[in-house]
Amino acid sequence: MGRVVSKEELGDLLGRKVRGSRRVVFTNGCFDLLHPGHIRSLEQARSLGDVLVIGLNSDSSVRQLKGASRPVVPEEERAELLAALEAVDWVVIFPEATPRALIAHLLPDVLAKGADWHGAIVGREEVEAAGGEVVSIPLQPGYSSTAILQLIRDRAPKPPSPAAR
Repeated sequence: MGRVVSKEELGDLLGRKVRGSRRVVFTNGCFDLLHPGHIRSLEQARSLGDVLVIGLNSDSSVRQLKGASRPVVPEEERAELLAALEAVDWVVIFPEATPRALIAHLLPDVLAKGADWHGAIVGREEVEAAGGEVVSIPLQPGYSSTAILQLIRDRAPKPPSPAAR
């Protein structure tokens, strides 16, 4: 079972000077509604090294990315759920729109991102400059927090129209 830590504590635990031969894998995301796609992707990321660190978007950064109605689950609860997963060693919440500063602080051996990530991968330059690698993790088809929320909205009873009253 993992643990939720601060950026500073993470550096003390897994910085380049103290990690020894452990291969550190980093991934990040919102993880708003945890689903099997998340679990499978995290397990794949964990298989790439000895330690899996998750950078978790704070509530404010999720709102920036997903809109005012998100997240559904508060950051402390999302962090607790992720830390309870067998594949996860450390969870650190970051308030910025991207995890670049966190990645630059940790300099993981592997930066794992979902295959749906198009364009520049934040942190790639820092990781590769330090001798690490960037790995694309295939997505699990059929799973999406946004799709789950839409399904809930679609299935919610509609209030009667004024004409029906």
